[in-house]
Amino acid sequence: MKDPRMEVEELRAGVSCATVLEQATPPWRLDRAESTRRCLKYRRGAGEIVIVTHDGAGWWDPNSDAKGDVFLLVQHLEPSLNFGEVRKALRPLAGVQPDFAPMERTRAKRNPTQPIAERWAQKPRLRKHSQTWRYLAGRGLPETVLLAAARCDVIREGPYGSAWFAHRAGGVVTHVDVRGPTYKGSLTGGCKSLFVFPREIAGRSRFVLAEAAIDALSRAALESLRDDTIYAATGGGMGPDSTEVIKTHLRAIGVLPGAQFESATDANLAGDRYAARHETLAIEAGVPFLRRRPPIDGEDWNDVLKAQGDLP
Repeated sequence: MKDPRMEVEELRAGVSCATVLEQATPPWRLDRAESTRRCLKYRRGAGEIVIVTHDGAGWWDPNSDAKGDVFLLVQHLEPSLNFGEVRKALRPLAGVQPDFAPMERTRAKRNPTQPIAERWAQKPRLRKHSQTWRYLAGRGLPETVLLAAARCDVIREGPYGSAWFAHRAGGVVTHVDVRGPTYKGSLTGGCKSLFVFPREIAGRSRFVLAEAAIDALSRAALESLRDDTIYAATGGGMGPDSTEVIKTHLRAIGVLPGAQFESATDANLAGDRYAARHETLAIEAGVPFLRRRPPIDGEDWNDVLKAQGDLP
């Protein structure tokens, strides 16, 4: 009879979290446009997301603080299962490769990923009246905000009029969200932190956090670029690295008079879940919290900005 401890280690090493998701009922589907070789985004149902990391050995849920190994993933999906039942569920999956594996690994060998910071440095900074500028202006962002974003180098110009939004850690670009007329995604090979605007944040006591960089810039536009405010965005789900950066910002503003953490997530179920997590972080940091929800269900703050521009 096999030693249970040995079996646990074999299953932990031999079953990919991606396989568990793909073999679940109903199955989770890989969002290839939003995935990188290091972070695979799986979706199922309305707002359900799981990110698989560490070559299939780890995972995290951007809608909660849940994360862990393949055993914890099975219990996350089926909370009623005890540890022994999880072992039984994993046995048939040992050695089963997830569907993404052959294509992703082959592509990675053929096209080694250039470091994100280098790719960023090769792109031009945002220029007035460029194709990217016109795209962002078409999203309702005014010249004042675009000029300020260009000055602090948080947006660069990608191909086909797309806008590249930088996430930085220690001053280095570690991740880039991409939005354009026909594309929504991110550069492969990065590590999410936060999009932060402006970059000079010392002394700013108010922290406004949105999901998308365009929504953060929209809030800046709607408020005429308040000089006490840091406008930030997670680029979608909140991973462990993003959460740590948020905590760092909250510790910094928590010692300032008038400190406030304002959640500016979308007016939908996923946005409400993110806002609830923001509130938990605010409580832990002792920073006053406000949930500022767009006024109409399904809207985000860019929708609000564009609607304001349509007013007579």
